[in-house]
Amino acid sequence: MNKSKKDFLRRKVEDDLNSGKYEGVVTRFPPEPNGFPHIGHAKSISINFGIAKDYNGKCNLRMDDTNPTTEDTQYVEALQDAVKWLGFEWDGDVRYTSDYFDKLYEYAVRLIKMGKAYVDSLSEEEIREYRGSVTQAGKRSEYANRSVEENLELFEKMRAGEFKEGEHILRAKIDMASPNMKMRDPLLYRIRHAHHFRAGDKWAIYPMYDFAHCLSDYMEGITHSLCTLEFENNRDIYDWVLDTLELKPPRPYQYEFARLNINYTVMSKRKLLELVNNKIVSGWDDPRLPTIAGYKRRGYTPESILNFCEQIGIAKANSVVDVSQLEHCIRDDLNSKVPRVMSVLNPLKVTIVNYDGDEEIEAPYYPHDVPKEGTRVLPFSKHIYIDRDDFSQNPPKGYYRLTPTQPVRLKYAYIITTEEVIKDEDGNITEIKVRYHKDSKSGEDTSGIKVKSAIQWVEASSAKRVEVRVYDRLFKSESPEGLEDINPNSLKIIKDALIEPAVITQKPDVRFQFEREGYFYAEPVDYRDDAPVFNKIVSLKDSWAKKDRRRDNKRGKAQEKKVQVDGEVTPMTPFEQELFDRYTKELNLNSEVANTLARDSKLSTFFDKALSELSSAVNIANIVANDVARELKSKEIDELKFTPKDIATLVGMIDDESISTKIAKQVYEEMVVSGENPVDIVEKKGLKQISNPDEILPIIEQVISANPDNVKRYKDGNNKLFGFFVGQVLKATGGKANPKVVNELIKSQLDS
Repeated sequence: MNKSKKDFLRRKVEDDLNSGKYEGVVTRFPPEPNGFPHIGHAKSISINFGIAKDYNGKCNLRMDDTNPTTEDTQYVEALQDAVKWLGFEWDGDVRYTSDYFDKLYEYAVRLIKMGKAYVDSLSEEEIREYRGSVTQAGKRSEYANRSVEENLELFEKMRAGEFKEGEHILRAKIDMASPNMKMRDPLLYRIRHAHHFRAGDKWAIYPMYDFAHCLSDYMEGITHSLCTLEFENNRDIYDWVLDTLELKPPRPYQYEFARLNINYTVMSKRKLLELVNNKIVSGWDDPRLPTIAGYKRRGYTPESILNFCEQIGIAKANSVVDVSQLEHCIRDDLNSKVPRVMSVLNPLKVTIVNYDGDEEIEAPYYPHDVPKEGTRVLPFSKHIYIDRDDFSQNPPKGYYRLTPTQPVRLKYAYIITTEEVIKDEDGNITEIKVRYHKDSKSGEDTSGIKVKSAIQWVEASSAKRVEVRVYDRLFKSESPEGLEDINPNSLKIIKDALIEPAVITQKPDVRFQFEREGYFYAEPVDYRDDAPVFNKIVSLKDSWAKKDRRRDNKRGKAQEKKVQVDGEVTPMTPFEQELFDRYTKELNLNSEVANTLARDSKLSTFFDKALSELSSAVNIANIVANDVARELKSKEIDELKFTPKDIATLVGMIDDESISTKIAKQVYEEMVVSGENPVDIVEKKGLKQISNPDEILPIIEQVISANPDNVKRYKDGNNKLFGFFVGQVLKATGGKANPKVVNELIKSQLDS
């Protein structure tokens, strides 16, 4: 590759090698084991291991385990698994910063003896106050005047555990007027009376990142310490520590690159942990999460992740990458790899009235432009299933599938023509009776009949019933902030999908393209031979781009009143259109919820009855379209154990803040089983939301009193701990405390 076309990090490495600065390249991937690695870590992994590989160097895997209160072996294992899964190998054994605790302590003692570090006894509030601001110089602590002997004695006692947390702290003595506030006597060691998952209870003090990181790099012989831009201001401390200690060369140097930010995604460990702890997702490996474990379980390949990292490149300025670029990489990778099979996610029974017997049809797994071979046998008989979307009684312009007057080909098989449409008493289509054309078999067609498309199908008796999990983006906002931006439709579970038998009986692969549906993966955790489960990896096209175009095209109002399916539009009946218009224009429902209700007569009937009891259209609609809809799939309204009035009552309790939305889900689940009135359920189980500050405040005070270490860390500037206190209070109240009141009271208590 031409040097001018290489990224700036590789150009720097080459310059250093050519100048003789280093004999070889040694990089490291140094994560803190306090959460599962995400796609941002994948970028760092690809950079550090990739550069080492490109220049015949080495890359270490080092756990930055300096905070015993948040770290765990499960995170260490997840980090190791991520590196291996992406196809990289670290040099030697996994390294830990805790391996160097004794040596780091010696370096700290050397700084004290040099008069470059001191034990400070200011409170956390005073340290913040003395630090100054970007426009005002800081003030050095009076304790900086302690003698070397006193500092050594205090530091040794800190190590021995003779002081309380926060009572003392070791600081570097640099410059309290530095324009880089990181250099205003940064903290080097703090007291932590906590069990370390590797070091046990040997240490009562733990080094700060800025002190431990550069020295760990030095001790490991790292040449290029590559990190994200958030550590740019820390580089001055990195250099100060190494230069002040006058360590024998060669020494490492830090270089920063832009971190990975993706729209519709959060990559804050705190926010990811919040999603896991609040059970918004099933765990760190939930396929909707941007964790490497999540992508792996969903069905992404290592190659697609690495291709994505290569495509976005290495930049010096932060930017936001469109998540569709990642989705394109997995499509591009799977397109040339996976077999194509037929599935029916929304089955509609079809009877071929003039066909008798059965036969087997041989079909290829791969299209002609994929250089792979393989075939399977498709059973064929009088009874088959097609997808409901593949038949339309009132086809719009450009609809090329089966209609009452338009024939269609069953892929790999025959052309069929509609003879009769069977409906139930509610007007729902339950079966299509068709005729097949004997001389129209695919590859042997002499019928002369012209068709415009071929549709997928499965034979009724041999088709395998599977569960399909259809994943969408976890957040509906392009720049999500928190739980309020969660996409309520991020997971759809289809229990009764049908798939051709070879997928299950022959298992030609674990990833497939379900034709016209997308790419799917045999669920690695829950799949059983007697109960197969498939995860949707990604659709064949970017469906969100269609949504964005429809949303942006405000003039094309008709587009928002129809459902787009693979580029074709299924029209509403006049009655459905009238309902849709009322729901969107008069009741202000969003188009997706309105579409769901308008197209299902049972849902619209239930919704309208509930609405007649309580004027809270949006909240009632959301419960009906998402929760009640699951019950009405297999039941009639009068078979439910709860009534529209009960749902209206439940929503009313949410509206007046008698219960939280979280408690409402619990109450609803009880209503489904028992049919009991929601008011009685709340009363009997004591689920009423607590909004009285006088009742909540004592609980908050107990939580704060029980967590003095976290209180100190929060007041020292770790605002991320605010969510910890909220979570503890909500947990203590069984989720019954009003979150708004809790937030206000905790903020008042902690900031006072």
